[in-house]
Amino acid sequence: MTTTTPANFTPLNTAAQTVVRYGYPPFMLIGLNGAAIALADIGSPKWSLLLVLAAAIGTSFVAERLLPYHQQWNQDRDDSYRDRLHAFVNETLILLSVAAIPLLAAVVPAPGIWPSGLPFVVQVLIAILAADLGITLVHLASHKIGYLWRFHAVHHSVTRFYGLNGLMKHPLHQTVEMTAGVAPLILVGLPVDVAAALATATTIQLLLQHSNADYRVGPAKYILALNEGHRFHHLKWAGIGDVNFGLFTLIWDHMLRTFSFDPDRRFDSTQLGMAAKPNYPTGYRAQLTYPFTRHGGCQFETSHDPAPDTGR
Repeated sequence: MTTTTPANFTPLNTAAQTVVRYGYPPFMLIGLNGAAIALADIGSPKWSLLLVLAAAIGTSFVAERLLPYHQQWNQDRDDSYRDRLHAFVNETLILLSVAAIPLLAAVVPAPGIWPSGLPFVVQVLIAILAADLGITLVHLASHKIGYLWRFHAVHHSVTRFYGLNGLMKHPLHQTVEMTAGVAPLILVGLPVDVAAALATATTIQLLLQHSNADYRVGPAKYILALNEGHRFHHLKWAGIGDVNFGLFTLIWDHMLRTFSFDPDRRFDSTQLGMAAKPNYPTGYRAQLTYPFTRHGGCQFETSHDPAPDTGR
């Protein structure tokens, strides 16, 4: 019997690769998130959370090079500088939104129903699940409403899948998503320390969700919104990629019937991006302004996915 190995397959042949495959997700999800929660809980200066984020970005970079899903996705396509600009701007917006919470609370007093008596880690988990719902709904709407899609399309223009893609978003669209996720929490009295832990968890999740590391989480891939499932969301054909919208979990996708997964499918750059806009602008400034132009929209008609049965 002859077997065929995919061209982009990286064999698991070293101890380091084994650590990445099975240890990378829990280190990020439990280890670094746990560190951020502990720091926020004891009231450490907010800049200390930047150290956690730096560790997350560094770990993501190393993991993608030790065990890449697709070797070519580690290669710069004249997009690394642009993606760093997107990441810097959007991460700054996230941090500023956390800093603004005390000011918002002063303007709009909360009714005092936030469960502050619960353990801090439970409060963070509640915030994550609630924010996940709001972000998922806006994300879904962004694939259905033309004006929202104009701005969300920036994120879908990528043709390689790696960690920093998670923060490669138009700042206006990220603002809408984060507002939907966090504003309801602020209205019920979200503490600023919980918000800081939530912001850190968001960045860590985006790094994991778009990671080029070929890691495994077992059956958890059906519940957690990680890279194995999120690649289906970036399929380039209109309508085909309208699945797996969750940021933290896929719970809401199961409920909304937008969950999709096929364990046999392999991905490469020919399947990513936007079939309707193959020449979407790639420069940072152009991506900021293009949604405002008359050419900035994309068609919504369902396209044909030329791949064989994908389990949809």
